[in-house]
Amino acid sequence: MKKTAPPASQFTAIIDTREQTPFDLSPLRTITAKLDAGDYSVEGLEHHIQIERKSLADLVQCVGGERKRFDENVIRLLAYPVRALVIEANAIDIEMEAWKIKNPKSKITKNQVRGSIVSWARQGLPIFYAGDARLGGLYVASMLYDAARKEYEKLEKLTRYLEKG
Repeated sequence: MKKTAPPASQFTAIIDTREQTPFDLSPLRTITAKLDAGDYSVEGLEHHIQIERKSLADLVQCVGGERKRFDENVIRLLAYPVRALVIEANAIDIEMEAWKIKNPKSKITKNQVRGSIVSWARQGLPIFYAGDARLGGLYVASMLYDAARKEYEKLEKLTRYLEKG
């Protein structure tokens, strides 16, 4: 008999210790711990899933002065079967260079930001434009739960197979 996966409230999301204003990941439970590549994962699946989060200002820094460091992080993220970059902005924010409202002296252009996003996606990093932090939390919670549920289902299948054997 096939069991259904536990509800989201039975899984525990990990929020990286460096996250200063973490997403609300309800209904997942949460703990904080150091993660290797991303900002969010699931307890017990840290080597399977890592999700990186960027505000628009952080994203622009990753295109500019932090580019080498972030490119190295993208390489680390690519090692995880489930990975993503969730951006707290939308494509229009990038096309309108919205970061220049707070930082008018920024030399980073929309072409550089768009080109970087395309490059990271081409390498195999899924990119989600969440729009804002509230929606970013919904996307991340959904991704974490989906990955945890799928792993639970694989484990259940394996258990049933071994019990028959």
